Amino acid sequence: MKRLLLIAPLAPNSLMGGDFFFRLPGLGLLKVAALTPPSWQVRIVDEKTEPLDLDQEADLVGITGMTPTANRAYEIADHFRQRGTKVVMGGMHASQMPEEALRHCDSVVIAEAEGLWPRLLADFERHRLQTIYRHEDGLPPLEYQPAPDWELYRDKRYLPVHFVETTRGCPIGCEFCSVTNAFGGRYRNRPQDEVLAELRGLRRFDGLLTLKNCVFFVDDNIIANRAYAREFLGRIAGLDLRWFGQASVNIANDDELLDLCRKSGCTGLFLGFETLSPDTLRSIGKRVNQPQRYLDVVQKIHDHGIGIDGSFVFGFDTDDLGVFDRTLEFVMRAKLDIAYFSILTPYPGTRLHQRLREEGRLLTRDWSFYDGSRVVYRPKHFTPDQLLEGYYRVLKEFYRVPSIFGRLWGTQAYKNFFYPMNFGFRHSVNKLWRAYQRGEMNVASAPATGN
Repeated sequence: MKRLLLIAPLAPNSLMGGDFFFRLPGLGLLKVAALTPPSWQVRIVDEKTEPLDLDQEADLVGITGMTPTANRAYEIADHFRQRGTKVVMGGMHASQMPEEALRHCDSVVIAEAEGLWPRLLADFERHRLQTIYRHEDGLPPLEYQPAPDWELYRDKRYLPVHFVETTRGCPIGCEFCSVTNAFGGRYRNRPQDEVLAELRGLRRFDGLLTLKNCVFFVDDNIIANRAYAREFLGRIAGLDLRWFGQASVNIANDDELLDLCRKSGCTGLFLGFETLSPDTLRSIGKRVNQPQRYLDVVQKIHDHGIGIDGSFVFGFDTDDLGVFDRTLEFVMRAKLDIAYFSILTPYPGTRLHQRLREEGRLLTRDWSFYDGSRVVYRPKHFTPDQLLEGYYRVLKEFYRVPSIFGRLWGTQAYKNFFYPMNFGFRHSVNKLWRAYQRGEMNVASAPATGN
């Protein structure tokens, strides 16, 4: 039996890196493992939860990764190749930078593994491994795909929650977002019978310590296809789930969908507010957001007993120095249950990266800095130091203990779900803050070099 080692490298300095209080189980490598024939012995190592033994034996090594983990991924790949082991890379970064990745590995899987991975393994066994595997006739369908085997995550120190996918892709195409390039400019839906069978199977699984039927739907927008979402939410209402998902802010326009979310067990939604500026939203291509209605959006969703994790980005070309105070005032006034703040980051493959490169505004190509917590380009209306200072000031203020209780006190706090979530984020924010105070997060003077 051949041995397949699948590795998720660590991004040590990012907000949700190795010290992040809530370690979340990745779904990507589980899907790759599910596509692997039973003649292979599969092991998954996630550096967030366990050390990687670089001396372990494997016939084939597969490494995934986002841009901030690319350098670590290359380091791991180089080590195994020096030992004579074949290495395959995939994931967001390698898919956008295959030529770069091939300097460190033997083969790259571009975009999605479905339809490619079994062929790659067959080629490997015939000693005919190709350098590039890509979909030539469009992205693969999502029907009849094997369910992930969560037994592979037994005894790992993950947050006790299962990840489930119902759709892929996004047609919005924001300038700074990698999703459209990676998963296509339209939504593809999984057959609902298959998703429900997977959910029912999760309820029977006892190898991973889980909260009571706790599920995170990883879709970029679970309500994008309204007809699909209405039917699906109605069908899972009897499964006694507690679920968290991602949606667009215009879910607040649909009382029926909100009611279905509540009845089906939704405890919280991740919403991409991005900015309070209509001009910024037009410039990045996210016209679905209407900042003048944000407070009403929050109130409407809260009225349905659903918490909100709001996402905001600092550093757009339309931002000025007042953006930090305006954003902080809004999130406190709206009493957002939790918020994720990031610095605008031009990931490879995005229109933003192409534009800033053409304008000569990129400061570095050291991918370890592309973690959303550092400035890797020259902002338009303030200095990199001013952007960094404003970001960390908002981050620190939002996760102060008085802020946490001020936002959540007197509310349901949605069965206390968001209290531990806030304090988990606070733990990681304080670590980042200390690194910022030591000057470790300033990369403005870093050389524009990379792999």
